[in-house]
Amino acid sequence: MIQILIILTLFCLSSAKTTYNVQSFGAKSDGKSDCTKAFLSAWGAACAAMSPATIYVPQGRYLLGNAYFSGKSCKNTAIMIRIDGTLVAPSNYNVIGKSGSWLRFERVTGVSIHGGTLDAQGTQLWACKKSGKACPKGATSLAFYNSNNIIINGLTSSNSQMFHVRIYGCKNAHLVNMKISADGNSPNTDGIHVQHSTGVTIMNSHIGTGDDCVSIGPGASNLWIENLACGPGHGVSIGSLAWDLQEAGVQNITVKTATFRGTQNGVRVKTWARPSNGFVRNVLFQHVIMSNVKNPIIIDQNYCPNHKNCPNQASGVKISDITYQDICGTSATQVAVKFDCSKTRPCTGITLDRVNLTYKDKPATASCANAGGKAAGIVKPSSCL
Repeated sequence: MIQILIILTLFCLSSAKTTYNVQSFGAKSDGKSDCTKAFLSAWGAACAAMSPATIYVPQGRYLLGNAYFSGKSCKNTAIMIRIDGTLVAPSNYNVIGKSGSWLRFERVTGVSIHGGTLDAQGTQLWACKKSGKACPKGATSLAFYNSNNIIINGLTSSNSQMFHVRIYGCKNAHLVNMKISADGNSPNTDGIHVQHSTGVTIMNSHIGTGDDCVSIGPGASNLWIENLACGPGHGVSIGSLAWDLQEAGVQNITVKTATFRGTQNGVRVKTWARPSNGFVRNVLFQHVIMSNVKNPIIIDQNYCPNHKNCPNQASGVKISDITYQDICGTSATQVAVKFDCSKTRPCTGITLDRVNLTYKDKPATASCANAGGKAAGIVKPSSCL
């Protein structure tokens, strides 16, 4: 009996979570004292723990500069970061603006972030960019690189300098209950960007920003987006692609039960008119509501913002097997469906299934170039495939 009790005690001790409060490492919640070192010290302690560990951030405002959370020497594969407070970037945008990312996790496994708010204070950098002055490119607020089994739950991100969340080179990432916001005119403030990653899920989230609510870059596969509210912003975009000749393809993408309000685009695929070996295939857009969206359904293989860096060639990206199912609502422009595909590699296998889009209580129109496919059920505007 005593031996059993000893074994049970050892088991409980080994499975118990150890909590590391950032304030115990010197962090102050006044929003003025630099807490970067304290957060990194808490990370180091959690990484060295032999059992699941929690890094706890109490209520208050915590000033952080560039923070790099490396998993290279981290022995722990079960670290929870529980945030009750707000992490604040320096008011001087140059402090983090040249680094590429503000809070960066690299080569980590089993990290989860629960709750909290990120305030990147990006408004001054946006103003600098709009003025035409020489400005830093800006930093992504939260970035995960080459990491596995990631969870981000209930995080609020506001006023990012550039992307709010970047998932790059990752496997199995779950982002749920996200709230992301930036001014509708803020430049390059994508909500969530996924690239060279597989097994990413984005659920039950509201994103309103100045660029794509979700942008999907080369090498993204097995991506599931469900219960998304987008607006303001540029919608959900696959691309832009074909910047490079050798480029990984995009496949197995599902966008389900989404609402777009007042956005520039709804569901979009965009590629530069450049030679490329890339592709987009097996994509499903399902149960989507459009409300006053400028381009509800669009494939643009001649993407060229501001008519710069465009070689005026045909896109090499092969687009195939894309289904638009149960898409309804209102378009802010008369052309509600536009398929502008590559001259040399036309779009194939496009399916319109129960699409009903109107323009100011009038019939909308559809435009097709180099696109082939079929229509099923009631399709308005009438299919041009």
